[in-house]
Amino acid sequence: MLPHLDAAYNLARWLLRHDHDAEDAVQDACVRAYRAFDRFRGGDGRAWLLTIVRNVCYSRLRQNRHEPSPETFEDELHSSPLDHNAEANAVAWRETKGELLQQALERLPAEFREVIVLHELEGLAYREIAAVADIPLGTVMSRLARARQKLSAELLTLAASDSSHGL
Repeated sequence: MLPHLDAAYNLARWLLRHDHDAEDAVQDACVRAYRAFDRFRGGDGRAWLLTIVRNVCYSRLRQNRHEPSPETFEDELHSSPLDHNAEANAVAWRETKGELLQQALERLPAEFREVIVLHELEGLAYREIAAVADIPLGTVMSRLARARQKLSAELLTLAASDSSHGL
């Protein structure tokens, strides 16, 4: 578990939005992982630990009601044709300042922050994210696409707000 503690904390921090809560959740997840180690069948230890961290975080969110319940996602309603501005979006992504990106990520609902963090920050493949989040592969892909769209909209809103304040 030790090599994966940074990834575990990173996921918990983005889901729970508080350093102290994230530390507690990772500690709780490590205790649970230790107790359940006899059920670990080998394979990717990072994905296994991140699944436990994710479950602990969502349990805490439900208990504390820090966030409204995740919105219902329906692939058919929210699917969109290929984004023709993908290259322009990629350039904008790279040029965006870290602080604005962090603020924009904070504004996303937990299920969208989760897939962005797991894919973009932790480098998990779609299949690994599907295993961690216990959702179908197609949902991972559509949720990630939707998360990127929402993140882009938040970044535009924040950038407009900063420019209107003379920053």
